[in-house]
Amino acid sequence: MGNIKLSLNKTVTSITQHNQNNEHGASQFKPNTTVAAVIHCQGKFLLVEELDNNRLVYNQPAGHLEAHENLICAIEREVFEETGLNLSPNHLCGIYYHHRPDLALYFLRFCFVIELEEFLTGQPQDDDIIATHWFTFEQIKQKQAQLRSTMVLECIEDYLAGNKIELSQLKSNL
Repeated sequence: MGNIKLSLNKTVTSITQHNQNNEHGASQFKPNTTVAAVIHCQGKFLLVEELDNNRLVYNQPAGHLEAHENLICAIEREVFEETGLNLSPNHLCGIYYHHRPDLALYFLRFCFVIELEEFLTGQPQDDDIIATHWFTFEQIKQKQAQLRSTMVLECIEDYLAGNKIELSQLKSNL
């Protein structure tokens, strides 16, 4: 077992050194890639309550794509971390390119849809998440000033409009 661990450590070190020495794309623009989930059940949507810069906000379960992770694994991980629920997406409702001037950052967001037959109670695993809540669309619109970004409402509106991108359209060589 020790030889396998040593071999794996050498491989990771080799990949890391290769990436540090590889200048390909070093000057190219790279937006932050994120995933989010519209989780729907019987006319309600599951949002997480969290602190963002000392401000209480609501968001879909969402987060950044990690190295060596495909998009579906990323959303499954984020949903679990933020809600404690092991769920898999049904499809995507959109792909969004969003600029946050206040942070001078650009985001490329893949928003997945998870449709449930019954309400589930979440137990966040991430310390940054305060709680999970089921809200109607009208309740979410009333909280518009407390949404983490405009994409929260936009993703739900696209889901309600019937936007549907099949998961088979996502390709990965990981």
